[in-house]
Amino acid sequence: MLLMGIDEAGRGCVLGPLVVGAFTCEAGQIEAAAATGVTDSKRLSAKRREALIQPLAALGQAELREITPAEIDAGNINTLELHAMASLIRARRPDKVWIDGPVHPRGIPRFVRELRALLDHEPALVVEPKADLNYTVVSAASIFAKVIRDQHITALGAVGSGYPSDPVTRAHLRQLIASGAPLPPYVRQRWGTVRDLYQQSLLPSTGDDQ
Repeated sequence: MLLMGIDEAGRGCVLGPLVVGAFTCEAGQIEAAAATGVTDSKRLSAKRREALIQPLAALGQAELREITPAEIDAGNINTLELHAMASLIRARRPDKVWIDGPVHPRGIPRFVRELRALLDHEPALVVEPKADLNYTVVSAASIFAKVIRDQHITALGAVGSGYPSDPVTRAHLRQLIASGAPLPPYVRQRWGTVRDLYQQSLLPSTGDDQ
């Protein structure tokens, strides 16, 4: 039986792509994958996540879909993520799929219906909050997605984590806005954080906005 886990990294960021990751393996490999120490990627250090890539790759297949800031600005992030997940499932045609819930629990039944409408076969689907913590294949998917997402952010230089709450990220955005130049393509320009900082740049300085 072929099993797949799906999770994303960077959904709430203002910088960089949204990375949707899948990890697929045979049912007989689950115990070995669990023995590597995988868990929700947010509970692991960057060094530990990177160290898990090679042993996990020996036990299954990882595949990613990257959604760019330009795509997010031009479309709907929920729809884009849904289609990315459907693409990952169609590529491997697993028998069962676990997905870390990308919507409020009340919206999961609708999400499942919409996802099934995009598939060309009928796998068993389990969509739950905290699936990245509770299911090995989703933990593995979260690690691959997070490592690739972090590589994108690291390549940008001293921009912080890319999350709106990060003071380094906000300072970087202020510098970009103050320059008067068009924002670079790694910025999600429709994000409320960017609009707020643009508005603040038009007002007299009142200190830090945190």
